[in-house]
Amino acid sequence: MTDEPLSYEQARDELTEVVRKLEAGGSTLEESLALWERGEALAKICQQQLDGARARLDAARPTED
Repeated sequence: MTDEPLSYEQARDELTEVVRKLEAGGSTLEESLALWERGEALAKICQQQLDGARARLDAARPTED
Protein backbone atom coordinates (compact mmCIF):
# COMPACT_ATOMS: atom_id res chain seq x y z
CA MET A 1 0.00 0.00 0.00
CA THR A 2 1.32 3.47 -0.88
CA ASP A 3 1.38 6.53 1.30
CA GLU A 4 -0.49 8.61 -1.29
CA PRO A 5 -3.89 9.78 -0.11
CA LEU A 6 -6.91 8.14 -1.69
CA SER A 7 -8.99 10.12 -4.15
CA TYR A 8 -12.67 10.55 -3.40
CA GLU A 9 -13.53 7.92 -5.99
CA GLN A 10 -11.03 5.41 -4.59
CA ALA A 11 -12.27 5.91 -1.03
CA ARG A 12 -15.91 5.68 -2.13
CA ASP A 13 -15.31 2.48 -4.09
CA GLU A 14 -13.44 0.86 -1.21
CA LEU A 15 -16.14 1.99 1.22
CA THR A 16 -18.77 0.39 -1.02
CA GLU A 17 -16.81 -2.87 -0.90
CA VAL A 18 -16.48 -2.68 2.90
CA VAL A 19 -20.24 -2.20 3.25
CA ARG A 20 -20.89 -5.12 0.88
CA LYS A 21 -18.65 -7.39 2.96
CA LEU A 22 -20.29 -6.31 6.22
CA GLU A 23 -23.78 -6.82 4.81
CA ALA A 24 -22.85 -10.25 3.45
CA GLY A 25 -21.91 -11.43 6.93
CA GLY A 26 -19.83 -14.51 7.56
CA SER A 27 -16.92 -12.57 9.04
CA THR A 28 -15.58 -13.09 12.52
CA LEU A 29 -16.20 -10.41 15.09
CA GLU A 30 -12.57 -9.30 14.77
CA GLU A 31 -12.83 -9.10 10.97
CA SER A 32 -16.11 -7.20 11.19
CA LEU A 33 -14.61 -4.69 13.63
CA ALA A 34 -11.62 -4.16 11.34
CA LEU A 35 -13.95 -3.65 8.37
CA TRP A 36 -16.07 -1.21 10.39
CA GLU A 37 -13.01 0.80 11.42
CA ARG A 38 -11.77 0.91 7.82
CA GLY A 39 -15.22 2.02 6.70
CA GLU A 40 -15.21 4.83 9.26
CA ALA A 41 -11.79 5.99 8.02
CA LEU A 42 -12.94 5.85 4.39
CA ALA A 43 -16.13 7.78 5.18
CA LYS A 44 -14.00 10.46 6.84
CA ILE A 45 -11.80 10.71 3.74
CA CYS A 46 -14.89 11.08 1.54
CA GLN A 47 -16.37 13.76 3.80
CA GLN A 48 -13.08 15.72 3.84
CA GLN A 49 -12.92 15.58 0.04
CA LEU A 50 -16.52 16.79 -0.25
CA ASP A 51 -15.95 19.57 2.29
CA GLY A 52 -12.87 20.70 0.35
CA ALA A 53 -14.80 20.74 -2.92
CA ARG A 54 -17.61 22.72 -1.28
CA ALA A 55 -15.14 25.26 0.08
CA ARG A 56 -13.55 25.70 -3.36
CA LEU A 57 -16.97 26.20 -4.95
CA ASP A 58 -17.94 28.72 -2.28
CA ALA A 59 -14.66 30.58 -2.82
CA ALA A 60 -15.22 30.69 -6.58
CA ARG A 61 -18.71 32.15 -6.29
CA PRO A 62 -18.98 35.90 -6.64
CA THR A 63 -20.02 37.59 -3.44
CA GLU A 64 -23.11 39.71 -3.32
CA ASP A 65 -22.39 43.10 -1.77
